[in-house]
Amino acid sequence: MLEVVQLTKRFGGFAAVDRISFRLERGEILGLIGPNGSGKSTTFNVIAGLYAPTEGSIKLDGVEIGGLAPNEVCRRGVARTFQIPRPFRKLTILENATLAAFYGSADRITRAEAERRAHEALELIGLPREPGVGLEGLGAAGLKKLEMARALATRPRLLLADESLGGLDEAEMNQAADMLRRIRDERGITIIWVEHIMGVLMRVIDRAIVLDHGEVIAQGLPTEVAHDPKVVEVYLGTDADAVQQQVRAQEAKSAKTPQEAKVPQGANLREGDSARPH
Repeated sequence: MLEVVQLTKRFGGFAAVDRISFRLERGEILGLIGPNGSGKSTTFNVIAGLYAPTEGSIKLDGVEIGGLAPNEVCRRGVARTFQIPRPFRKLTILENATLAAFYGSADRITRAEAERRAHEALELIGLPREPGVGLEGLGAAGLKKLEMARALATRPRLLLADESLGGLDEAEMNQAADMLRRIRDERGITIIWVEHIMGVLMRVIDRAIVLDHGEVIAQGLPTEVAHDPKVVEVYLGTDADAVQQQVRAQEAKSAKTPQEAKVPQGANLREGDSARPH
């Protein structure tokens, strides 16, 4: 679905992203991990159009999107969330999601259709859909949910989720992780997830790519990445044992699951289809 080839982003003489290449399959949840300053958010910003690539190619379903403006990338089916939610504080929850649906649509849609798409996104995320509900009662978890709902209201094929667990407690983290998996399974949306909370991330993703100083240092299945000596050295450190245990526990759980259930339910869905039985 997404092919990134030799992607580079320089700021002056500093290469924040340095010739990285990877492929993303439809229906995958891909974890993009690495220490602070490794180039994860910059990679997201280049894919989403906030920065133009210095070099390299970004193809979505075979079509080049590198260098397009953010609104054009969004209308091609790529949505992203941000680490720090910045909703429109004077608008209601529904109005925030409706605004995203209206301006993020690839086609001209009516306000009624934008509201319908906003309702769908808010229902999936679990936020109030009533017209008069404001943002006053939303804590950190609620604002993260609203950020996700605004992205989903644009009806993306690819979701770039940037640190969706920051500021949440353990229960909220697990709920957020389950929500991302549900978004993939029920809506057929492919996901790249940047996250530092490794224990939660590793139980959800299908595959991981590890960056350090703007370069790919490892990629593969969660168990391969968690045991890679270089990843342990530059990133996991003293948390390596805990992360490896988490991966083993998830593998054991998956081994008890029927094989057909392991296939991403949304992998072969068209945009807007649902994996739920009709």
